[in-house]
Amino acid sequence: MIPYARQDISEADIEAVIDALRSDFITQGPAVEAFEAALSAYCGASHAVAMNSATSALHLACLALGVGPGDFVWTSPITFVATANCAIHCGAQVDFVDIDPLTWNLSVERLAEKLAIAEAEARLPKVVIPVHFGGQPCEMEGVGRLADRYGFKVIEDASHAVGARYQGDPVGGGRFSDITVFSFHPVKIITTGEGGMAMTQDARLAASMRRLRSHGITRNAAEMTRAPDGPWHYEQVELGFNHRMTDVQAALGSSQLKRLDAFVARRHQIARRYDELLSGDPVATQARSPDSLSSLHLYPVRLRLDRIRPSRREVFQALRQSGIGVNVHYIPVYHQPFYRQMGFPPGYCPEAEKYYAQALSLPMFPALTDAQQDEVAGALRAAIEHVHA
Repeated sequence: MIPYARQDISEADIEAVIDALRSDFITQGPAVEAFEAALSAYCGASHAVAMNSATSALHLACLALGVGPGDFVWTSPITFVATANCAIHCGAQVDFVDIDPLTWNLSVERLAEKLAIAEAEARLPKVVIPVHFGGQPCEMEGVGRLADRYGFKVIEDASHAVGARYQGDPVGGGRFSDITVFSFHPVKIITTGEGGMAMTQDARLAASMRRLRSHGITRNAAEMTRAPDGPWHYEQVELGFNHRMTDVQAALGSSQLKRLDAFVARRHQIARRYDELLSGDPVATQARSPDSLSSLHLYPVRLRLDRIRPSRREVFQALRQSGIGVNVHYIPVYHQPFYRQMGFPPGYCPEAEKYYAQALSLPMFPALTDAQQDEVAGALRAAIEHVHA
């Protein structure tokens, strides 16, 4: 089976983990701070807060921005459920903005339309979470203009997009957002096993997320309610969580980060070859904006079912039977039973539903060989032709 994604672990990565295991600290030590500093420098962010997952980072980003009961958080329906769940965990209500038909990211046009209606109804969002789907940056300048006009905060869900660039700048610098969140799951661009990072230019937000990731505890005397009893003293000043990253994970992340640009470059080589191999086939690929550089976490395609007539399920099953580990990213979040019970009806985001009905993610990872790509493209063509016949 050719998987749709897999990690790329080098001997240097293994040695970095071994060194961390042999060090004095395997958690809450210097490796975490080193990883945070390295990624901050790469992205041009003032602060980075490492966590045990991007899910945790999204949650704490919402809390740091004051999201709570009575608030509204908007995001794209074409994302993993964690992007919406983070707001629910804060007691807020979630709503969805339909996607752009070409980039498959949150549509700035639909967002502007929805904001105008929400303003009239006094239901404006407190936070909007654009998703850089597949590694392709969302049109953040447009989102930023709307944020300035309507007064909402912005969290970039860049779980797919470490190593991507927007208007020449690395994603994570926060030019048009308050917080950016990365994921380091094994199928992502770089990995820490499990792990995530929140990037921000705001020292106050960073301090809040650092406290929240460690039980709401501070050892900073300036944040305490009374003079400390001694150098051992700490205070829990709010209700937090154990969302910390270990030094073992951070050591792996720092080692992987050294190859980030090479990983992204290799993914672009693979994507260009896919583009050529599939150029005559009835599939549509994700539009890549000329003012951005996708990290190409995914290579999603849309089957042009009006031309081939088979169902996506039949093509999917034929590819799996051929040993091609295709996947589907994503089921619209509001189709999930948990969200259906909130009253989201079928057809709520028409473009997202049209996309979902046609979508397949083809294998994409740096070690994918030309021969494997040929096998994927050939199997897809055979599946379409066989099902059509």
